[in-house]
Amino acid sequence: MLDVTVDGQKRQEMHVDGGTIAQAFLYPPSISLKTGAARAGINEKILRAERKRVAYVIRNGRFVRPEESVQLRTIAIAKEALSTMIASSGVNDTYRMFLLARRDGVGFNLASIGDDFDVPYKGPFNKEVHADFI
Repeated sequence: MLDVTVDGQKRQEMHVDGGTIAQAFLYPPSISLKTGAARAGINEKILRAERKRVAYVIRNGRFVRPEESVQLRTIAIAKEALSTMIASSGVNDTYRMFLLARRDGVGFNLASIGDDFDVPYKGPFNKEVHADFI
C-alpha cells in the first residue's frame, strides 16, 4: 500500500506493477528516424554522420526463468503463469527495442543479470534499514 494525500485527505492506494504492461521502451515504434529525416529533406547518410545515436539498455532481470515445481492448486498455477508471462514480456520488450534500434541505425548496448548470478534474495527493500539511500 502507498500512503498518499489527495485534496488534504490521507489515503492508501495500491498499484499494479507497470511491468505488466511494458517493462521498458526506447521510443514509440511509430516514430521512424529515417522517415522523419526524409520528411525534413535530410539524406540518411547525412543524418548518420551528424549524430551518432546509441541506446544503452539495462535490464534488471534475467532472460531465462528458472524452472519451478508448482502445486496443483489454482492460485499457485495462476501465480506461476503470470510470472512467466511478465518475464516473457520483458524479453519481448528487449527484442522490440533491439529491432527498433536496428531499423533506425541506432547502436544497441544491453546489460542484464546473467544466469550465473546466484546471490540469494533476502527480501524486499527495507526503508528503515536503508534510510541512507532514500
